[in-house]
Amino acid sequence: MITLHGKSVFGDICIGGISFYKRKERIIKRYRIDDVDQEVKRFQDAKTKGIAQLQDLYAKALHDVGEANAAIFEIHQMMLDDLDYLESVTNIITSQLVNAEYAIGVTADNFSAMFSAMDDAYMQGRAADVKDVSERLLTILDGSDSDIADSDQSNMANPYILASDDLVPSETVQLDKSKVLGFIMQKGSANSHTSILARSMGIPAIVALGDDLKSDFDGKLAIVDGFTGTVYIDPDEETLRLMKQKQAESNERKQLLKQLKGKESVTLDGRKVKIYANIGNTSDVGTVLSNDAEGIGLFRSEFLYLENNDFPTEEQQFLAYKQVAENMAGRKVIIRTLDIGADKQADYFNLDKEENPALGYRAIRICLTQPEIFKTQLRALYRAALYGNISIMFPMIISIEEIHQIKEIIKEVQNELTMNGIPFKADVETGIMIETPASALVSEDLAKEVDFFSVGTNDLTQYTLAIDRQNQKLDPFYQSHHKAILKLIKMAADSAHAEGKWIGICGELGADTSGKRY
Repeated sequence: MITLHGKSVFGDICIGGISFYKRKERIIKRYRIDDVDQEVKRFQDAKTKGIAQLQDLYAKALHDVGEANAAIFEIHQMMLDDLDYLESVTNIITSQLVNAEYAIGVTADNFSAMFSAMDDAYMQGRAADVKDVSERLLTILDGSDSDIADSDQSNMANPYILASDDLVPSETVQLDKSKVLGFIMQKGSANSHTSILARSMGIPAIVALGDDLKSDFDGKLAIVDGFTGTVYIDPDEETLRLMKQKQAESNERKQLLKQLKGKESVTLDGRKVKIYANIGNTSDVGTVLSNDAEGIGLFRSEFLYLENNDFPTEEQQFLAYKQVAENMAGRKVIIRTLDIGADKQADYFNLDKEENPALGYRAIRICLTQPEIFKTQLRALYRAALYGNISIMFPMIISIEEIHQIKEIIKEVQNELTMNGIPFKADVETGIMIETPASALVSEDLAKEVDFFSVGTNDLTQYTLAIDRQNQKLDPFYQSHHKAILKLIKMAADSAHAEGKWIGICGELGADTSGKRY
């Protein structure tokens, strides 16, 4: 048995034979041309035909994977109209007196290398998109009416695990989904549109397996464990047995969830509630949708900071928030602002070592004392709010003065966006985490200033009981149903309702069905 490890894109199990994606080999020849204008026209005609093909692909993807995920083919249309791309191809044709195919090939290589070299993971994912649109133009120029996907997979009779160096979005969307059990790729990014499509289709997928994924494995039996990012080639009997059991358990969970899909969330006493999901990454949205969550109750934005080697840019954050908002298609997305500190450390923040970091310099305290960091995130959030139902939530609040400071910074941000002519949504719902005893005790005042509360039960328990939730020795003393905590939650709920505001709950207590009382 051979075991490979990569990066998980979608968590599920599939078992089947490997089929390597086989493309038509293309050799781009360079030759001198005599009529520059005619060659530029060849390129422009190919571009027009390519845009028409992408419009058809958009319609197909719209049916298969929904509007938000089909949008990649609108982006590809814009790429074919991008001035930098067009000028590069045209300039190579006119200045070097070469054929359009060669000019497109050089431009594709240059732009792909440029995107791949960027630190921004989202922009790295665009390298494959440039290759995709360029390959489309080359296919049109060689006189072929078929689309890019020219592979042997269309002739496969049985379901298979698709292996490849990488897949571009147009290849992915044209696959027969009823035959594809899962994706395994040597390259690829969890932020690429192919990965996004895989998640939206619920197909187990693992990327970045490297050269360990060899074409020699074609036809071999494999197991793809999308939960752990592991691929087992020629699995032994025990591994096969364990993975089949894990697959059966996963399928059972999915069947149970299907029975509840589309139904209202109502308690036994008839009270309607909204069940939202918590996520820590843009890649989690597929799971949110497949489990029919009514929205996202907590989007931990700090993942953008923890996964970076430097402060994420406004554009990087904007694209991440926009992607989630679009994918959720009008369902509420509550994004919590930066909650770095305590057990979540990023070296480039240069935070001092603290004796008691849980009670230290963290979350909103960093944002209010380093407002430029905070403003960058707020600009991205208000811009992204145009693309969906985004709410903004502030963590670790202890006083009304903090809310006033936050509102002043929001005013500054909105004024800056207005002055710069950058579109944004001004009337975004804002709320706070109730996760300190102080916030619960002054919740009557806080409820007058914000639109909603969300009770962070993990930290509220820690701070109320003076118990470090990272200390395993204190587990016997950690009582999330402690009467003091329940009183604080009730106090916050009463304050919110008195002002006509809604209140939610997140953390482990929200999923605890034990019914314990202390």
